[in-house]
Amino acid sequence: MKDRKIPLNLNCGLDLAGEVLFGKWKIRLLWFINEGHQRPSELQRKIPDASRRVLNIQLKELEEHGLVSKVIYPVVPPKVEYSLTDFGMTLIPVISALGNWADEHEALLKERILGEI
Repeated sequence: MKDRKIPLNLNCGLDLAGEVLFGKWKIRLLWFINEGHQRPSELQRKIPDASRRVLNIQLKELEEHGLVSKVIYPVVPPKVEYSLTDFGMTLIPVISALGNWADEHEALLKERILGEI
């Protein structure tokens, strides 16, 4: 992990969840891995706006937090696959509920978000 200028504050569940999930692509990575997109190239195609470097960094952080596991196959060229751990699977209902909430309030959220630009 990188050195921090501001010390961690992990005094409540929201702080803990934020520390693990904050990152522009982390929630989408977890969702797509759950859907069966396991190879880095597949994930890159599902999230074309993200650079490969950023995806790799965020996948590494998810791995360090125990949400995904990485398997490197000893072939040439190297083959890498990601999968959710049992711990990572516990987040899928939470991510699904968050997505459903956003779908239910889509018009209002878009209005508020685009109104700020």
